[in-house]
Amino acid sequence: MSSTGTIKRSRTRRAGENAYGLLLLTKNVVMALIALFVLVAGVWYSWGTAKSAMFTKNLERGTVTVSRCDDDWCTGAFAPTDDSGRARAGVRIDKAVADGPGDRLPVALKPGTDEAVRTGWAGVLHAWVPFAGSLLLASLLVAGGLRLRRTAWALGLTGATLLAASFATLTF
Repeated sequence: MSSTGTIKRSRTRRAGENAYGLLLLTKNVVMALIALFVLVAGVWYSWGTAKSAMFTKNLERGTVTVSRCDDDWCTGAFAPTDDSGRARAGVRIDKAVADGPGDRLPVALKPGTDEAVRTGWAGVLHAWVPFAGSLLLASLLVAGGLRLRRTAWALGLTGATLLAASFATLTF
């Protein structure tokens, strides 16, 4: 015991405490990087469709009348709303945004393709569904790995709200 009344710890004990602290820091950094990677992947995957749904100014815009649907895609005739494009007999659109044959949807065509993307609130919200899923997954990583419960709840509720809004706008 020293004159101040404290007990001096051995070098081995101090080294062990430092190593444990380093392991905890490493775990937190790795979990944060994985959660960030999941979020970035969700944004990256969503952006391919979302940019065409949100920024339609220089794209061919019009209406698709769905004529046939298979497992993943629906096809139909495209009629432009103005002089921004030409009529096409067969463009394809994601089946999740169409109700089936006979449905008429406002769309924009992806540049250089015959793939249509639904526009308006329904199309924009549907385009961000992969990001909503990544928010839900990241919330589990943040809650379990980082022990940041409030942040995890915020991420999870944001993802669930985005999914619910997408579902509501596509069905009603």
